Amino acid sequence: MAAPITPISGAAIPAIRPAGQSPGGSGFQDVLNAAIQKVEGFNQEASASVQRFLGGQGEELHNTIMATEQATLSFDLFVQVRNKVVTAYQQIMQMQM
Repeated sequence: MAAPITPISGAAIPAIRPAGQSPGGSGFQDVLNAAIQKVEGFNQEASASVQRFLGGQGEELHNTIMATEQATLSFDLFVQVRNKVVTAYQQIMQMQM
C-alpha cells in the first residue's frame, strides 16, 4: 500500500476568512501585511549580503547573487499579484448591480 501524501511544510498559506470573521482569524489585510514583510525581509537580506561582499567580510559572490535574485523575484511576484488584485477590484466595481 502506498504511503499517504503529506502536505508541504514550508509553504503554508494562511486561510482568508470572510469580512465578518476577522476576530481571532487571519484576514486579507494580515495576509497582505505578511507578504509585504516577507518581500521586505528578502530585500534587507540581499542588501546586507551585498554590503558584506563589498566590505570583504567573507561573503561569497554566488550567495550575494542568489540573495539579490531572490529579492528581485519576490518583488516582481508581489507586484504581479498586486496588479491582479487591482484588476479584479476594478472589474468588480464595474459590474452592474
